[in-house]
Amino acid sequence: MNSSNHNLVHLLNQQVRLLNKQINEKLNEFGLYTSQWSILYCLYKNGPMTQTAICQYLNVEAPTVTRTITRLEEKDWINRKPGLDKRARIIQINESTFGHVADLADIIRTYEDEELLGLTKEEEHQLRTLLNKLGTKE
Repeated sequence: MNSSNHNLVHLLNQQVRLLNKQINEKLNEFGLYTSQWSILYCLYKNGPMTQTAICQYLNVEAPTVTRTITRLEEKDWINRKPGLDKRARIIQINESTFGHVADLADIIRTYEDEELLGLTKEEEHQLRTLLNKLGTKE
C-alpha cells in the first residue's frame, strides 16, 4: 500500500483535533468550546432550527446536542421556544447575543485566513470541494 494513502482517515482526524485545539484557544475568551461554536454557527448560518435538524446538519447524536444546547442555554447564548409539534422545540440565538455570534464568526474566519490554514484561495477552494465530496456516493 502506498504510504501517502495509508491512514488517510487517521491523518484527517489528527488535523481536526489540532484545528479544534487551536479554535478552542480562540473561543476560550468567550467561554465557549468548538462543540458549542458548531451549534452557534449552525444557527447563525441557518436561522432557528429544531434540535433534530441541528443533529442532522452536524451529523451528531441527539444526546450530545441536547447537552451542548443545555450548556449554551445556561450561558444565555440561545433559547428554546415551542415548535409546531408539542414535542419539538425551536432553538435560536438570543437577540442579546446575536451580535457576539456574528463577531465570533468574523474572528474565526479571520483566524482561518491569516493564521490557521495558510492556504491560498485556490487551495482552500480545493479543500472545500474535497471535504464536501467526502461521504457522498455518486
